[in-house]
Amino acid sequence: MDETEADDVVTVGQRLREAREAKGLSIEDIAASTRIPTRHLTSLENSEWDKLPAATYSVGFAKNYAGAVGLDRNEIGESLRTEMGGTRPVTIYPEVYEAADPARTMPKGLVFGALALLAIVVLGLTWMSNRSLVSDETAPPTENAAAAESNAAAPAPAPAPAASGPVVLTANEAVWISVKDGGAILKQGELAPGQSFEVPANAVAPVLTTGKPEALRISVGTADAPAIGPAGQTVSGVSLLAADLLRGPATAAPVAATPAPSRPPAQRPRPAPAPPAAAAAAPETSASAPDNSAATATLE
Repeated sequence: MDETEADDVVTVGQRLREAREAKGLSIEDIAASTRIPTRHLTSLENSEWDKLPAATYSVGFAKNYAGAVGLDRNEIGESLRTEMGGTRPVTIYPEVYEAADPARTMPKGLVFGALALLAIVVLGLTWMSNRSLVSDETAPPTENAAAAESNAAAPAPAPAPAASGPVVLTANEAVWISVKDGGAILKQGELAPGQSFEVPANAVAPVLTTGKPEALRISVGTADAPAIGPAGQTVSGVSLLAADLLRGPATAAPVAATPAPSRPPAQRPRPAPAPPAAAAAAPETSASAPDNSAATATLE
């Protein structure tokens, strides 16, 4: 008789399962709505008290479960507390309670990735700050060079700025050049875009000839020289000495265009004829004597 009555007793877990199935819900649906791990919900339905945490937490799980399936929360909680008070075995190992669903916590990989990204950003900002400081330190020499170029380009004559460093010709676009030092050819041919040619330091009087002066950038050390001629016009005899280049076209060696043809001999001015007085004062020649005799004979 006692065993039959025990079999007829409906446990809290059975009531929760029947209510869940009546609503057509799965264990996963209840876990998603209550944030309770599925293993704890399964243990509640199967009355597996040894797999559940302490009674206080288990009763809280049962109340939340009951609220999700439409049962009385307080009545389910009291019933579960009664069942667990008489049947829960005493365990000697500590209970571990998961405060939240592990799916809601941030993955460790994401945390480490965020820290690494933050470190990269800090290093990048530090590098840019150091680069800005270096640029500020080197700015005064650049301003001095710009002031020197401005003074050299002024109409009034001014002393040539100090020239230092190698003279380098750099092509902004394809350009043909000829660089000579007296009778020696230092460079003759085409420079490709971005290609450079450095005038030898031992050159005595190097000069440049090119048909596209606008395609060349000439630098003396860290300073850029002024333009050596108008765009699209052939220039020749341009001195490549550092001092002449920094003076600019106004005081540098002559920048000549293609020589113009000489005037034809027929167009040259003729010398003026001698005045008659000068002709009368000239000494008589031996040929004039017969002419005077002929005139005298005629008169007689």
